Amino acid sequence: MSIFRNLYKDIENACYIWRKEMTQAMKDEGVLIFFIIVPLVYPLLYSWIYNNETVHDVPVCVVDQSHSALSRQFIRMCDASADVHVKCYAQDLDEAKSLVSRQLVKGVYFIPEDFETHVLRMEQGVISVYCDMSLMLTYKAIFQTARLVTLEMGQQIQTKLSRQYTTREEAIAARPLDYADVPIFNPQGGYGSFILPAVLMLILQQTLVLGIGLAAGTARDENAYRNLIPVGDSRYHKTLPIVLGKAMCYLMIYAVMGTWLVVIVPKMFHFPQLATGHTLLVLMIPYTLACIFFGMVVSCMVKYRENVMLLMVFVSIPLLFMTGVSWPQSNIPGMWQGVSWLFPSTFGARAYVRLNSMGASLGDVLTEYRILWIHVACYFFLTLCVYRFQIYRARRQALNRLRFLKKNRLVHQTAQQDETSA
Repeated sequence: MSIFRNLYKDIENACYIWRKEMTQAMKDEGVLIFFIIVPLVYPLLYSWIYNNETVHDVPVCVVDQSHSALSRQFIRMCDASADVHVKCYAQDLDEAKSLVSRQLVKGVYFIPEDFETHVLRMEQGVISVYCDMSLMLTYKAIFQTARLVTLEMGQQIQTKLSRQYTTREEAIAARPLDYADVPIFNPQGGYGSFILPAVLMLILQQTLVLGIGLAAGTARDENAYRNLIPVGDSRYHKTLPIVLGKAMCYLMIYAVMGTWLVVIVPKMFHFPQLATGHTLLVLMIPYTLACIFFGMVVSCMVKYRENVMLLMVFVSIPLLFMTGVSWPQSNIPGMWQGVSWLFPSTFGARAYVRLNSMGASLGDVLTEYRILWIHVACYFFLTLCVYRFQIYRARRQALNRLRFLKKNRLVHQTAQQDETSA
């Protein structure tokens, strides 16, 4: 009967800690911002900014020193494309560079004086493209438009010189090896569908860790000795009820916020959604638990509320690169790939993108799924260890304080006795 009584007492203590943690989370403005406001607003803002997926009518400047029929044809075809708009002309390259530096245009098409002459002599004509590399989307639009237009003009010139009798023969002469360009996983070729699914998974981890860290900082601020665990409360004497009570609070909050991030936001902005609800649920359970226990481990290292923000905000961009979504995984150095294994977002983002954007099955991401469960087990064990250490340190500080008070009391009593005897 004592076993069941102890078990009932542990469950009761865990429920009390869960209720207290939930109350503190709802009262603490900083925790509330990172648990509720940021996951609600930030994905909407980020998705809305990149909702157009691609950029169109990028302004460019043309330096036409050829003034020939071929150069005018090139300019007309570029201006007729959806991605580029010829905004102005410049006399020379220095004037065009000045326009780029003032951000009036995003690129320059430079057509040399001997452009048509080289082409009519059956030599290769060259058109220089200068792009503002501060934004990759505008660079892609400017460069790709120039490349496609030059290919089309080259085919037209080659067709005229081939002297074929039929249209089919001309097409074969202009392009002997044809290809069919079929974009997969990202049909629009847009930035939003490409990168935002991984960003949503990273937001879940970062906001969860930030919220848990702020809650830990608040607990230390409310403690007279800046301990994470209150010593006088008997309900905080065991490690497992503390960890389970706190984890239940965070899991309940992020069961809602996780659904918002990985289901509702992609549907609102029409991101690819190829995974079923059951598959996403199976993935999100270990990922959310791994993020919770990871955040609880990090929170034990936080002495002040501001420290966790300095730590996690700084590593957000490196973590996004280490997922292998915005930067090829094969090009990441081995050392950094090893570092990325420490974070649940690495495997959670990879699995989510493959399931929801690429149409993979759960068996295709079995490696990532298993590693997430390994993260759950490892970080749960680490959480038990660090909280056990917090309990031990809080008790030791309390005992040292008690000995100090007893010593002072004894000294005071001895002094009084000496005064009385004197």
